[in-house]
Amino acid sequence: MPAPTVASVEAALARVIDPEIRRPITDIGMVESVEVAPDGAVTVGILLTTAGCPLRDRINADVAREVGAVPGVTAVGTRMGVMSQEQLTALKSSLRGGAPEKAVPFASPSSLTRVYAVASGKGGVGKSSVTVNLAAAMAADGLSVGVVDADIHGFSVPRMLGVSGKPTKAGDMILPPVAHDVKTISIGMFVPDNTPVVWRGPMLHRALQQFLVDVAWGDLDVLLLDLPPGTGDIAISLSQLLPTAEVLVVTTPQLAASEVAERAGSIATQTHQRVAGVVENMSYLPCPHCTEQGIDHRLDVFGSGGGQAVADALALKLGASVPLLGQVPLDTRLREGGDAGVPLVLSDPTAPASAALRDVAKGLAARGRGLLGRQLGITPISA
Repeated sequence: MPAPTVASVEAALARVIDPEIRRPITDIGMVESVEVAPDGAVTVGILLTTAGCPLRDRINADVAREVGAVPGVTAVGTRMGVMSQEQLTALKSSLRGGAPEKAVPFASPSSLTRVYAVASGKGGVGKSSVTVNLAAAMAADGLSVGVVDADIHGFSVPRMLGVSGKPTKAGDMILPPVAHDVKTISIGMFVPDNTPVVWRGPMLHRALQQFLVDVAWGDLDVLLLDLPPGTGDIAISLSQLLPTAEVLVVTTPQLAASEVAERAGSIATQTHQRVAGVVENMSYLPCPHCTEQGIDHRLDVFGSGGGQAVADALALKLGASVPLLGQVPLDTRLREGGDAGVPLVLSDPTAPASAALRDVAKGLAARGRGLLGRQLGITPISA
């Protein structure tokens, strides 16, 4: 039997559908090369959108199945690579159908909305709880507030805010649900029955872009983005879509968490964003027996000093002041409020944890936008 041709192999590859983007891998630039040896062995170069693609094994198996069925093919091998930034940009343009990318209103130099990206180095530090309570506290103070649940894979904001409704489509805009006077959007509002979202770089970027561009936010005073833990695709997309957003780092006092949180904040050195400050969550546990006796005694369950250490380290790396904005004590009602959809700052505004969060919210709300990216209205004088 004669050896297969490159054309016959490419025709087979056109039957391999990317499981996430739902288009043939030949149409979206994932096939880098096709090599056919005289003995019928075929090697296919595949470009993934991200090095840690969770579906690479499935794509590899689909390529082997389709190419292996071509007459004359004796063996199938794949060589996995990663798309360059230029190739990713071309893919995003293709997914938009060649249409120009819509502008993000909050990225405009004329926008007065203060944008805070709430980040953490690892999960489990209470980042989403902090985000939701800050948003509710700001809204209770009369500000117009929006929350973007940018944690596409681990969305939790709808439950924590008690959002039961679905977004409403009005023309080409999406009207976000409102809970506790906070407008919010999350991928969790679009997937049924807690279905997991298995997306990669371009789709994550597109989802975040739609949340910022296609949602009718109106005139916001503050926009909070609850980022996924770490420094992955969403953090990079955010720096591209909202370069003037300020990073708010959430950590716990323990050394392991603070070291990872420092890395999350350090991404600002590469994205040239400003770090608004650090919030230390789960700082201490007020001794319940001592409290009953009127004694202020604190138990350092997770150690102490982690938040200040992160702030000091980031200030040294960035060459700018990075304050420790607040220390939020442990309170089981923070978790209970998240489960019930009623933030603690609303159910018990006088609780120590609420007081700490409201102080952080007031401080962030009072900050003016920086001059980065804004027009100063200066006209040069000709000589």
